[in-house]
Amino acid sequence: MSDSKHFILGVFDDEDVLMHGIHDIRNLGVSIHEVFTPYPIHGLDENLGYKRSRLPIAAFLFGLTGCSLALTMMYSMNGFDWPMNVGGKPNASLPNFIPITFEGTVLFAAFGMVGTFFTASSLAPWSKPVIFDIRSTDDKFIVAIDLSKNKKSKEELSQILSSHGAVEVNEKEI
Repeated sequence: MSDSKHFILGVFDDEDVLMHGIHDIRNLGVSIHEVFTPYPIHGLDENLGYKRSRLPIAAFLFGLTGCSLALTMMYSMNGFDWPMNVGGKPNASLPNFIPITFEGTVLFAAFGMVGTFFTASSLAPWSKPVIFDIRSTDDKFIVAIDLSKNKKSKEELSQILSSHGAVEVNEKEI
């Protein structure tokens, strides 16, 4: 048994035609696998029905972890391990810890977001990217529809894509 998937690809020339076509195609009950564009298009994720990303929540949690670790490290080092009397100031003074706490927060949030993004997007260095149509990096907009996730036949999906502005309809097996 093969693990390959069959896709119908609709190639669009204009982003406005693409946006209206996606809206109309989804209203017909067709499940769109993904849309590939040469540049970001404002409102495409809402048009495809994507939920808001949870990456900011992960960034906050990583930043909170970095802040907590930085404060704990400095307080334990300056307050208990190696207390030093510098100019009569307290051993563990919070205003002295602000710069390093900020840097620890930013460092943990940045590295945590990069790791989370790569993990969620399956962008590991050893993974092989799936390219549906190389023209999506130049000037074309590609709508990929998974045949196994739609009740309509291949011919019906091709007709729907063509009638909603696709200049070319192809079939691809991955």
